[in-house]
Amino acid sequence: MNAPSQADGVRALAEPLARAAGLVVENVTITPAGKRRVLRVIVDLPEDRTGGVPMDAVSAAAQAISAALDTSPVMGGMPYVLEVSSPGADRPLTERRHWLRARGRLVELTAPAGTTPAWSPGEAIGRLTAVTETGLVLDGEREVNWPDIAGGRIEIEFGHSGDPDDSDPADDGTETDSEDDDQEGEG
Repeated sequence: MNAPSQADGVRALAEPLARAAGLVVENVTITPAGKRRVLRVIVDLPEDRTGGVPMDAVSAAAQAISAALDTSPVMGGMPYVLEVSSPGADRPLTERRHWLRARGRLVELTAPAGTTPAWSPGEAIGRLTAVTETGLVLDGEREVNWPDIAGGRIEIEFGHSGDPDDSDPADDGTETDSEDDDQEGEG
């Protein structure tokens, strides 16, 4: 069995602090940068929440993680720079919780390597309306099973919130001049 890595130690320290801020730790990386290291902690909303990551939650998590690292030996004696941020809209969708968070968004699927997808090229993109035990539902009707999905990504849309409960029955499809509320925060 391998000894825990330094990143594992940071993750163990950061997870309860992120949880206290209403977030989950998505990833921890430590990268050499000259005489220092860059410690990146990516935080996200739990799978039961949709929308962008609130910057005040990222800030609260960053402050708590920084304070805990100041009193912990987990990073050793070499200097480091801490970066705490959200994953951003371009992150790959690889885990069930990523798909759950992307409900209501336009997504593009990727098939497992070396396989022929169960969908035609025109069917690889659709609005994610449900995540089930057996797979995904796109556009409210097309079911794609988990074995036919290697991953995916969110298609960036301007002017669409991605919130499935945020539909306007009076929307006739015409564009209006409004601010884009679909930007994800990065810290």
